[in-house]
Amino acid sequence: MATPPTKSDYPYKAFSNNTYRQIPQIQGIDQQLLKEIDVVASVLPFKVNSYVINELIDWNNIPHDPIFTLTFPRREMLEEEHYAKMEALIDRKATAQELKAAAMEVRMELNPHPSGQTNNLPELDGQVLPGIQHKYNETALFFPAQGQTCHAYCTFCFRWPQFVGMNDLKFAMKEVDLLIKYLQEHPEITDVLFTGGDPMIMKTRILKTYIEPLLEAKIPTLKTIRIGTKALGYWPYRFTSDDDAPELMELFDQVRQAGLHLSIMAHFNHSVELTTPAVKEATAALRAVGAQIRTQSPLLRHINDDPDVWAEMWKEQVNMGMIPYYMFVERDTGSKQFFEVPLEYAYELFRAAYTQVSGICRTVRGPSMSANPGKVEILGVSKIHGEKVFVLRFLQARDAEWVDKPFFAKYDSNAYWLNHLKPAFGEDRFFFEDRLDEILGESTSEALFVNN
Repeated sequence: MATPPTKSDYPYKAFSNNTYRQIPQIQGIDQQLLKEIDVVASVLPFKVNSYVINELIDWNNIPHDPIFTLTFPRREMLEEEHYAKMEALIDRKATAQELKAAAMEVRMELNPHPSGQTNNLPELDGQVLPGIQHKYNETALFFPAQGQTCHAYCTFCFRWPQFVGMNDLKFAMKEVDLLIKYLQEHPEITDVLFTGGDPMIMKTRILKTYIEPLLEAKIPTLKTIRIGTKALGYWPYRFTSDDDAPELMELFDQVRQAGLHLSIMAHFNHSVELTTPAVKEATAALRAVGAQIRTQSPLLRHINDDPDVWAEMWKEQVNMGMIPYYMFVERDTGSKQFFEVPLEYAYELFRAAYTQVSGICRTVRGPSMSANPGKVEILGVSKIHGEKVFVLRFLQARDAEWVDKPFFAKYDSNAYWLNHLKPAFGEDRFFFEDRLDEILGESTSEALFVNN
């Protein structure tokens, strides 16, 4: 068996739009492609690291390699009018201030906070908590201020505003005491999900300042701590050979000893991310301290729009002791036009992958749209009373009463998101829309539903 690479083989090094031309493998790439990277990176966030470069990207298959596409900007990730606007400014050597202003204009046209995320911000004693989202009864999302970046950036990321200086649209909070008080006042919450960015970008000593107070508070209704992370795919050494990796494993073991469940919500977008000795070693380390690893990814054109890739991912994840959890529909934000696929195709691809795996892999749910009303799963396309329809249901919802109730939308081969769908059978509104009006306020919810 090959010896797993260690951090010392290539220390963590990040590259951005200002430094990526220093990457040795870049030297042989066509100059036009490099220019296109520069133009798109002036609008969308760009960051890649030494592990992704050395272990995951096939440099003989550029620009079509899926991990290259996952991390390096491509021209098609911007609308042509947006690309032309930024290219013209760069060609005439516009000032940094001009470029920044133009980039911000483009960003505001890319739906920077999709699916009504700003509706999820709760209040405590009349104060809005910008680092917490509470959309579903049982789960609170927490955005630790120091965890609002990542080891590398995914080109499809729906939280890209966190990384490009749009501070007024940023979710983040340092005050864990406010989180604790909010949990104490909301006993319906059983799960806290640390998210970002990526909480695993934080040093263990920082992560401790959030997790240890939660454990010490001994909130009787809190049962699970979840951590959403791409670190297993982008920097698995975080769990094995980073300087504070042993301390991190000890912290995770503390969660178990406190009687709480620890769930790592791992993002894997392609089966190649599961192939390195480093990720296998990291997965084993997490399982050894009692962490459960659940996996999720959106379905992405140009990256994983192949049922064989998904079947291979799910099978290998189970072999490694992980639990396949979600296939998502790409959110309607950022470079969605490059990555999105029609809803019917998403369903057919999911089904084609699902039929290739055993029951032990069929814990995965999807394709699911994380939309404003909730997580909507596409159950299939059917014909009922002579009308072709999408069959849908809520996996999670703003109102728990909606969960698991099948509902129907008119078939539309050009539908890519929930707002493209209309109720079937002559209905004016979906069954949940009146209640959504009550929850969000009638003056705003329809616009949010339609546009997100």
